[in-house]
Amino acid sequence: MQGTIQNRDAFLKNIATRLGRERKVEVAKPAWAYNPQEQVLKDATKDELLEVLKTQCLKIHTDLIITTKADLPQKLEDLISEYGGGPIVTWKDSRYGEYGVSNLLTQDLPNKNIEVYEWQASKGKENIQKAENANIGITISEITLAESGTVVLYSGNDRGRTVSFLPTNSIMLIPKSTLVPRMTQAAHKLREKVQNGEKIPSCINYITGPSNSADIEMDLVVGVHGPVKASYIVIEDL
Repeated sequence: MQGTIQNRDAFLKNIATRLGRERKVEVAKPAWAYNPQEQVLKDATKDELLEVLKTQCLKIHTDLIITTKADLPQKLEDLISEYGGGPIVTWKDSRYGEYGVSNLLTQDLPNKNIEVYEWQASKGKENIQKAENANIGITISEITLAESGTVVLYSGNDRGRTVSFLPTNSIMLIPKSTLVPRMTQAAHKLREKVQNGEKIPSCINYITGPSNSADIEMDLVVGVHGPVKASYIVIEDL
């Protein structure tokens, strides 16, 4: 739904008048002399970024598993077993099939009496209830920030944002190709989407491991207002 803006010009002109100047209608982006944010891990390869991510995961209490597409189904099943099985909630996303885990999610696990629920936009709040009662949520990273150990998730009709934070445990699949140095590159990618006229996700989530807080006496407590545990599965050949 497109909204309309009423009296914008008069409003902005009034502000400019109060500031004692003419209203600026064209503003050029400054040409900064230095851009230090661009230099961090600037020339790092994907393998080097993966090493940075490994180190950071130790600091954010997140398990990191590295695998190939061929071994992903078994690695994922092992991790699900380690977390205590279902119920499991996932997005409705064709990439699960591309990564070779659709049979695991739709056949193998249900045959073992492990409930797997796929997000269905038409069911509205029922999706949220399923996520709230789930033991595990499985999502897919769009961009992965090596420096901070952060995954970027795009929400939408078939990708409910609650899948990543309401279940007790969170598993995030990370194609190695999504690795970038830091937030700087993620911002560039999103800006490119805007400039190209692409539709931007309704919600973009930056998630760094399990939930945690150090509000009280600076003592870190992990698993306080979201997933108690989180694991990243990096898929090397994607």
